[in-house]
Order: sequence, then C-alpha cells, then structure tokens
Amino acid sequence: MKVLLPLLLAVWLSAPSGCTSLPPSCSEPPAKWCSSLESAARCGVLKQCLEADFRKTHQTADPVQVALYYESLCPGCRNFLAGMLFPTFVMLSDIMSVTLVPYGNAQEKPDGDNCIMNMTQMAFPIIFCMESSADVIGSAESCLKVYAPDLSIDKVMSCAKGDMGMQLMHQNAMMTKALKPPHEYVPWVTINGEHTDDLQDKAMSSLFTLVCSMYKGTKPPACGGTQKIHYKSYCTNE
Repeated sequence: MKVLLPLLLAVWLSAPSGCTSLPPSCSEPPAKWCSSLESAARCGVLKQCLEADFRKTHQTADPVQVALYYESLCPGCRNFLAGMLFPTFVMLSDIMSVTLVPYGNAQEKPDGDNCIMNMTQMAFPIIFCMESSADVIGSAESCLKVYAPDLSIDKVMSCAKGDMGMQLMHQNAMMTKALKPPHEYVPWVTINGEHTDDLQDKAMSSLFTLVCSMYKGTKPPACGGTQKIHYKSYCTNE
C-alpha cells in the first residue's frame, strides 16, 4: 500500500493542538502511517487508509492540475497556500494534484523550499507548517521534526546553500520565466497548465469550488459542499 499523503495530513491536522491523539503503539512518523497494513493498524487509521486507497483505485478521470508560483515570504502567497491551497488539497486530494514553484519575482538565490521538496515526500505539509507560522524561516526545524523527523535542518541548509539548491532554484526560475502569459504578480495560479484572469479570480475566491467544477469524473462526496474564502493579496515585481 503506497503512502497516502493527503489522508495522513487530514488525520494529523484533525488532532487537537499539541497532541496527535495516536495510540501508544504508533511510533511511525506521519509519512509511514499508511505504508503497510500493520502500521495503519498500529496508528488507528486502517479504515481511513483502506477507504482512501479504494477511492484512488476507482478514480474516473485525470486530476485537476493546480500549480502555484509563489514567493516564500510574500504575505499573499502565504495566505493562499496555508488558507486555501493546502486545505483544498486535503479535502480534494482524490481529484487534484498540486505543483509548488517557489520563485515568483525573485532572483536566483538559495531557497529551502526547493530542497525540502526534493528531499522528502512530506514537503507539502512541511511548507504549509512553515508558511502558516509567524516566523517562516525560524519554524523550519520544528516543522521538519513533526513531519519528517529523519530529515535534519542541517541537511536542508546544506542543500539550499550548495550546488543542488542552486540547480533546483534555476529549474524553478526557468519554469516561471516560461509561463504564458508571463506572470505579473504572485501568487500566480495555473489550472491544467492554463492561466487566465477568470481562473485566477476563481482560484483566489474559492479554489475548492473551482476544482470541483473542473473535475470531469464522478464528483467525490466532498464536492457536495462549498467553501467560500477570498484571498486577493498580490506581491508584484514593481
């Protein structure tokens, strides 16, 4: 059974603050809860793992592809990623995929987000943890300890300041510069590789509703409801 990241995030985030509410027998980090039937049973999420695996197997259409071009310290980007994109992904992970491209209006310089995405399957929750905290950079170590305890902050920083970090940043720079139309601000959202003013407005108003409406397969139960949150704070390159 493959790791079901969105399920693990939903289970983890539903726990009370400061407590995972997991059985004492569960010693695995979140990334391994659904890695086997045994670990799922030890961590009390066997039913959820099996249900999520069943939904994935019976998916009837290609997922809606959502890409976010952003800057790690841009307030509007942080609000959108933490308050809109991540919650939508947790609820609609069966019908959407997410690509994060941290670069935006920046010049090519070290950025830990790139290395985190290259070094662990738990990159999205780690980045969410950082972007939703008061101190994005300062929270990195504690976020790593929660979601990827085997990955140290020293390894991430070594990557970010080394050749690999620069290569990853350059890749994102090329992806950002290849956007058509060219991006004018961040957060900049593409849906299935396309950006229009209408898609951007709908994504910022309710990404949840947009993904549900654009999915061409059988709608999941979650799409029976709506989530109205509006974010329209941009960081321009002026």
